[in-house]
Amino acid sequence: MNTYNPADASVQIYCQNTNSYLSVSGGSSLLDIYNIVKDEIAFDPVNARVNNKAEDLNFRVYAPKTVEFMPVTSDSGYRTYIRSLCMMLYHAVNTLLPGCNIRIAHSLSRGYYCLIEGVGQKPDESLAERLEAHIRSLVERDLPFVRHELRTSDVIDIFEKQGLKYKALLLETTHEPYSAFYELDGLCDSYYGALVPRTGQLGVFRLIPYEEGLLLLGPDRQNPTVPATPVEQKKMYQAFTSYQAFNSIVGVKTVGEMNRAVEKGESPMLINVAEALHNNRIATIADDITERFGRGDARIVLVAGPSSSGKTTFTKRLAIQLMTNLITPVMISLDDYFVDRHKTPVDETGDYDYESLYALDLELFNEHLNALLRGEEVELPYYNFETGSREFRGNKIRLAPDSILLIEGIHGLNPELTAGVDAKMKYHVYVSALTSIAIDYHNWIPTTDNRLLRRMVRDARYRGVAPAETIRRWTSVRRGEEKWIFPYQENADAMFNSSLLFELGVMRHRAEPLLARVPHDIPEYAEAARLHRFLSYFTPISEEYIPSTSLIREFLGGSSFKY
Repeated sequence: MNTYNPADASVQIYCQNTNSYLSVSGGSSLLDIYNIVKDEIAFDPVNARVNNKAEDLNFRVYAPKTVEFMPVTSDSGYRTYIRSLCMMLYHAVNTLLPGCNIRIAHSLSRGYYCLIEGVGQKPDESLAERLEAHIRSLVERDLPFVRHELRTSDVIDIFEKQGLKYKALLLETTHEPYSAFYELDGLCDSYYGALVPRTGQLGVFRLIPYEEGLLLLGPDRQNPTVPATPVEQKKMYQAFTSYQAFNSIVGVKTVGEMNRAVEKGESPMLINVAEALHNNRIATIADDITERFGRGDARIVLVAGPSSSGKTTFTKRLAIQLMTNLITPVMISLDDYFVDRHKTPVDETGDYDYESLYALDLELFNEHLNALLRGEEVELPYYNFETGSREFRGNKIRLAPDSILLIEGIHGLNPELTAGVDAKMKYHVYVSALTSIAIDYHNWIPTTDNRLLRRMVRDARYRGVAPAETIRRWTSVRRGEEKWIFPYQENADAMFNSSLLFELGVMRHRAEPLLARVPHDIPEYAEAARLHRFLSYFTPISEEYIPSTSLIREFLGGSSFKY
């Protein structure tokens, strides 16, 4: 057994990485514990789970704990790495561009899109190089990120003196008596999660000009020894920025501003304006489809998006809007074109991979689409999920001159899905919850968190799935999205942002009881604890004023649509 000081009382630590018990001095940090077992672990950790809750490596133990050290390739580790890089970028802007503010807006193009306010010009290569050089100097100096916890009023004073008004406002509206923050080389900042112990751990990154701002690229998730390679996402960028412009007009760009508006009784206004924006955007997409339909094109609308993006409700609302444009929508379900179960591809674990494009009978699907476009009658298949086989039950359809096909499914933007159909006959829509509001200028809201909370609430309400199971499955869901959905999102003719300005305030009272049901002694607790803390930033908003046609009703219940 190893101890740091025999005079101190020792505590027993179980290290999951090495499947062994360690005896350490009370008050030892996680970094101290790692140094004992580092020869048995094949990576340098960036944080750790302590009793299934993420902590930074300076966290000290005073009682028996279970500890699992996390690499940068893990979701938790990657978030820690990126947050730490963001604080160094803030330090660089604060030092080189006094009086300017850095706004880390959202994830984009395999990186993080950042805007500099007050610089007076569009960031160029020269500025990016200067800022990157400053960050690299911080890496070389190997400075500590020092965590503090003080009375919230004192932390607010610190942030106000540094010009971090949105952080100060957030703390004012969350009403916590004490708040934690980090200090780097005399500069203070806060993040909703752990940072690495020292800047010397953060040597893998790039900073490049991107559109009107900069793109901060962390390590490649597959090869963390090199920075990620950006991909072109112009349409995604336009979707984000249009909603940020809307938020600016409403006066709600950050959670603190939204909380203050809720405190003033402005929830009905936030709901009404956000819903009106959805209506407007759906009408615009419907008008574009109608214009192309009038030219003899766009007879098939394919709607795609990741899990819990709201594509089902979007498709139903689009159908209504098309009807007001005197077009008759006809729905086809991709699920009915599954191949018989014994022909379904399997994944790396040997399970049936229903997310695979090749789980669908592409030949029959294309044959039916072209027959319908020629005006012929087609008998649609029905997939029996109990027997795992295709059946034909006499469901025959034919398109009238004013009819348009609406097809919803995760593969809608994949060219191979409809490879046999003339391109001009297709109109593609990508739906996702591109959360445009930020926690504060240095903490964005990941789109995936929004969708996971939606799915958890829906799964518990309609499918009887426990919250822990939803969290457990999420990694597999995300892996399928990365393979089958995200590579094709730029193929869209239109993008629809299904996020609603108010929804996380509404989700809080639905999701918190579910998160509390996740047992403490399972790995999924780490994600539940993180999401619970995340939701604590939002002042709850009543569902009272949400209309029955709202997209969020797909998850909350109370929708006037049938699913």
